[in-house]
Amino acid sequence: MAEALVRGVLNSNAIPASRIIASDVSSERRGYFKEQLGVSTTEDNAAVVAASDILVLCVKPQQVDDVLKQIAPALKAERHILSSICAGVTTARLEKPLPAGARTIRVMPNTPMLVGLGASCLCAGKNAGDADMGVIEALFSSASLTLRVEEKMMDAVTGLSGSGPAYLFYLVEAMVDAGIAEGFSREDATLLASRTVLGAAKMLEETKLPPEELRKRVTSPNGTTQAAVERLDADAVKTKLTLAVRRAAERSRELGK
Repeated sequence: MAEALVRGVLNSNAIPASRIIASDVSSERRGYFKEQLGVSTTEDNAAVVAASDILVLCVKPQQVDDVLKQIAPALKAERHILSSICAGVTTARLEKPLPAGARTIRVMPNTPMLVGLGASCLCAGKNAGDADMGVIEALFSSASLTLRVEEKMMDAVTGLSGSGPAYLFYLVEAMVDAGIAEGFSREDATLLASRTVLGAAKMLEETKLPPEELRKRVTSPNGTTQAAVERLDADAVKTKLTLAVRRAAERSRELGK
């Protein structure tokens, strides 16, 4: 996700590579960021804090507490804005080991930021003001739609849009497999399925019509689409997908504990 954010920012020309520094424990990843993205790298998290005003924490939830302890001595509440994309980690948890007054902002983006089509939701910690939110919002809006939400909604965001691209990829996997079973090559089946998903998403965004309305418009009585939808309904696919999204949100809450 850190790579997606950096690529999105660079592709939009929002911030030049010369003004970005990334830290990682992996020398391989540091080498990749330096060679492929052109940004400065270090294995010292505190060095990033010392060199930066805007910080983005992109680690696994289980690693958050250790990283916060490492950067706390170098973090200045009056200088730094700390944003975090760590699933389930509340702003209160972020603030606890940091200096009094630390400004924290929780963000849940998704990987389509890599192609400038991400979706990111943000909420502010108790010390972050509207101007702070604006700074982080501008950063993520360089490669994604941004939406401010209450913190109580962030786990739901994780289940819906944060993990959402995987659901679509899962669907496309099934469509490709079906196309191959019907005689297509994998390349052609993937091309058709991916363009279908892209076009359908574009219709949703541009027409502003509810998805059920667009589905009805393509479903002719007793036609091929109706036969397919009836098969999906018989297998309770919509119910199972709803449960899957809610399970992802539940897992986000679990990770935050």
